[in-house]
Amino acid sequence: MTTASARSLYPSASTLRVWVGRLDQQQLENFLQVHQIRCILDASHPFAVAVSELAIAAASRYQLPYLRYERPKLEKSTPNEIVLDSFKALLSGDYLKGQRVLLIVGYRPLEQFCSWQSSAVLFARILPSVPALEAALAAGFAPDRLIALRPPVSLDLERALWQQWQISMVVSKASGVAGGEDVKRQVAAELGVKWVAIARPPVSYPHQTGEMAIALEFCKQHYASGSTPN
Repeated sequence: MTTASARSLYPSASTLRVWVGRLDQQQLENFLQVHQIRCILDASHPFAVAVSELAIAAASRYQLPYLRYERPKLEKSTPNEIVLDSFKALLSGDYLKGQRVLLIVGYRPLEQFCSWQSSAVLFARILPSVPALEAALAAGFAPDRLIALRPPVSLDLERALWQQWQISMVVSKASGVAGGEDVKRQVAAELGVKWVAIARPPVSYPHQTGEMAIALEFCKQHYASGSTPN
């Protein structure tokens, strides 16, 4: 995991060894050797393409078993729904013009919306972290158009926030139930808000599953086998 706050997702009594930090190619290869990693279960965020590509390359180089656990997509449609394949497709059109837009996309894409600050009323929900706040302010978001909140967000709170800001359009990533997409979709339908979903970027995973039981069995199988990187 990349942030210390995410460590709290794992029980303190767990037998898992949790490592916090970012890895480049060389650091990942060293990590595999030092910790004698036997397999790679890639359960990264659907939009963390660079992480998956790094893991796939390392698994191939060291001939490690690799499995991608992809959190299931929400297949149901939402009234007033627009599905786009990238932020570029959104920003090159007139989708945002004249709208009161809530961006729930993380802080990294916010800089791409700078040129739209004068053509739409933009709000953003970000994680309560210094890098996220600094990035949002640098992208032209005034403090009164930002809310720093760690998910999950309840249905009632989500609805109240949208109503408070009189939101007419929401832009979010197609991140699935784990990312709160189901709650956001429900509120959009209730309030008649336009819903813009940015589709997951395509990645060529060697092996993939959406079943948690299969992912866990994969780990158990290769842990028991005792194989280590060459």
